[in-house]
Amino acid sequence: QVQLVESGGGLVQAGGSLRLSCAASRNLFTINVVGWFRQALGKQRELVATIRTGGGSANYADSVKGRFTISRDSAKNTMYLQMNGLKPEDTAVYYCYANIGFQDYWGQGTQVTVSS
Repeated sequence: QVQLVESGGGLVQAGGSLRLSCAASRNLFTINVVGWFRQALGKQRELVATIRTGGGSANYADSVKGRFTISRDSAKNTMYLQMNGLKPEDTAVYYCYANIGFQDYWGQGTQVTVSS
């Protein structure tokens, strides 16, 4: 099991930036995959970005590629989502995600609102 605690959501103007953080209660190297999903009002939850703790390239949704960057700090057991060039269509609840074996774990969600 793992607990995921998110922070960093808020309100920004279009073109602005936010950094989301997710602190995990376990060492990140005991977790197969970490990442971020989002769900806009009235829409299905969608993948934003994932990264394997064992290394390799990160994966991004086409809609955020080139604007968002996922990273991790193993010493702090924390993962991040740096969001630049935010657009109103990025407005959603963002969820921290971790996979351990066949089990999925989720943060509580944090609201990101981008004003035009």
